[in-house]
Amino acid sequence: MTTTSERERTSSPPEVETLRTRHTRGPDRVPRWVVKTASPVVLIVLWQVLSSTGVLPRDVLASPATVAVTAAEMWADGALQSAVAVSSVRVLSGIAIGLVTAVLLATLSGLFRRGEDVIDAPVQMLRTVPVIGLIPLLIIWFGIGEEPKIALIALAVTFPLYMNLFGGIRNVDATLVEAARTLGLGWFGQVRHVILPSAMPQFLVGLRYALGTAWLALVFGETINATSGIGYEMNTAREFFQTDVIVVCLALYAVLGLVGDLVVRTLERGLLSWRPAFSGR
Repeated sequence: MTTTSERERTSSPPEVETLRTRHTRGPDRVPRWVVKTASPVVLIVLWQVLSSTGVLPRDVLASPATVAVTAAEMWADGALQSAVAVSSVRVLSGIAIGLVTAVLLATLSGLFRRGEDVIDAPVQMLRTVPVIGLIPLLIIWFGIGEEPKIALIALAVTFPLYMNLFGGIRNVDATLVEAARTLGLGWFGQVRHVILPSAMPQFLVGLRYALGTAWLALVFGETINATSGIGYEMNTAREFFQTDVIVVCLALYAVLGLVGDLVVRTLERGLLSWRPAFSGR
């Protein structure tokens, strides 16, 4: 015979744990920016200690203090600002070309099966070709000016953007499209209000990846008869074994890459504010 306490225990609803999202999570005990900056600071301190004790010789890797002094000198000379400006123009130009190309190709092949038949196979073939291996052809086609550098970056950006946008469009839930059609939305309304918004998260992931690829392609692009830019400064420093200048250039690449990633993540928060995403425990 079932007792009253047993009936209450069996009839009570199960406990439900609410997933934390960016909108529902409470304040952390330790601010997240403190945790994020702690590990880089510890690594820099360890690096300085190893350099000061002689474990890391100067000709192998300059100390953080030496790198900071070199960066200040390059800033005072104007070399740092000039290199960043030139490299940024090259990257932004390549990203703009690659973004337009990828969006156009992925939209046509993602929305139309005939477009996929025509576009997707050549893109997949080109995607498997190492972009760096195209440098000789780019030099033959465009010379040794700015054009091959920008073209190299554009190619490096196009393929991850295309893959993510194409995949995002094709992974849209078919029931959502059918529901939009049932509610009377035409084809362009379905694309605007259902397909593209649903594909936006994956496209933004591809954009974050493409920004990192763009700076990687720039390193190789600036070996093509470059007389300015971050890559030029780094290649010149390599010839004279100036590890402090090399580290400054690498730090510039890292900072600029983080700035680009921060811009995309800010776009994510704005464009995807309608989607309560899981943000970890």
